[in-house]
Amino acid sequence: MNKSQRNRFSANHRIRRNTLIIELGKLHRVLSSAPRGGGLVRARSILNHQVAPNPELHGKKVAPASSGMTKWSDPARFLGKLAAGVRADSPVVGLMTAVPMKQLVKARETAGKIWVECFCTVGVTNAVKAGEPAAYGGRIRRCDRPGTINIILITNATLALPAMVGAVQVATESKTATLIEQDVRSASGLFPATGTGTDAIVVASSIDGTYKVQYSGTHTAIGSMIGRLVARCVRDGLHRSDRWHRNNPKSGSSRR
Repeated sequence: MNKSQRNRFSANHRIRRNTLIIELGKLHRVLSSAPRGGGLVRARSILNHQVAPNPELHGKKVAPASSGMTKWSDPARFLGKLAAGVRADSPVVGLMTAVPMKQLVKARETAGKIWVECFCTVGVTNAVKAGEPAAYGGRIRRCDRPGTINIILITNATLALPAMVGAVQVATESKTATLIEQDVRSASGLFPATGTGTDAIVVASSIDGTYKVQYSGTHTAIGSMIGRLVARCVRDGLHRSDRWHRNNPKSGSSRR
């Protein structure tokens, strides 16, 4: 894949008000853990919005793009209002992150006429190993710095429901393998990290039925693409996060 192919994305996207806005055009079937439009839905837009680190704890201390927001008890409602403000087409799936949009990583792969695109923001100061206690010594794990990995996958393939779940599985495996490869530790310092405490994933699939895919595991072509894309984006995102923390030393350590 040459440079021009890598830079040519099918999903229209822009950044406005500290928000990545992906316009899908036609309705897509979307499976996600998003606070706005989560679950299995149909959507025309996907948002990834930067907020202050842990707005639940910081109250009115919010990111510039969210300066009018003082209550965070209903992120779905807030993201709905934001979607209207940035003129994103409804229905909308919306994510939140404390990672600056300057650290956005995106990549694309094709296999024949099927393509997959990945948009990712990476922060790991909230890193955790799955299964760790929620608290140590009676104290809840710290969660007040940029520490979320948000992964958005979009494809022109029409994924059957098993394939959509498989895409989430492969993406999660790839993310975890990359964190271990890059020696990212849990915020407790006790274990290798498998993710962060606030990670989210979105898989958006065409519904036109032109390129039908029944399964997307690691033995399939599309699963292989997803694995490579997520690994590349998480790895690049970690490097961008490291650079950002070096340039902003008051933010704290990026990985430990």
